[in-house]
Amino acid sequence: MKISAIKGLGQAYTSNVYLITGDMRGVDDVNTLVDVGNDPSMLPTLADFYAGVGKSPVEQIVLTHCHSDHTGQLTTVKKLYDSKVMAAAHAVKGVDHILVDGELFQMGDRTFEVIHMPGHSQDSICLYNADDGVVFVGDSPVLIRSAGGTYEIGFIRAMTRLCQKRVKAIYFGHGEPTFRNAQELLAHSLDNVMKGQIALKP
Repeated sequence: MKISAIKGLGQAYTSNVYLITGDMRGVDDVNTLVDVGNDPSMLPTLADFYAGVGKSPVEQIVLTHCHSDHTGQLTTVKKLYDSKVMAAAHAVKGVDHILVDGELFQMGDRTFEVIHMPGHSQDSICLYNADDGVVFVGDSPVLIRSAGGTYEIGFIRAMTRLCQKRVKAIYFGHGEPTFRNAQELLAHSLDNVMKGQIALKP
């Protein structure tokens, strides 16, 4: 699996946009964008990306959640590449398939598992690959530096589940990925969550 950050010129407030391709860029790989961002200046970078002989660079789009900085270019990218769009809700126009917690699907040449992680938004998901220990978390607050917060029970369960997995790299919706001590950082975060309060819904 190859993970490429697709960057523009910073013309608009935007999320990170990652393109996942296979190691060999083979015919059976599913070239996938994780989020599409909100900066149109990244489109030429995407268009110039070599994704394999006769293959579109964007065969599939997966949205980590519906916020506009992650989805603003969805209509444009989907139209340019006739891509299938997957998300956890029909919160934005153009979603073709609703992902559910625990679902397995292909990105690049790897299988990813959907982890529904409400908290930042009700449709937030993380995408985990066991082979490489990679997780895309969008804006889910998986690194929690101190105790004392209040958390939904669904978030607590999802964090507990994520911490039971082997994680070597965390890719965020904003900022640089974490490759060092990812497992330990998640465990420390869960410890801080467990010391906090549970949000009881009315």
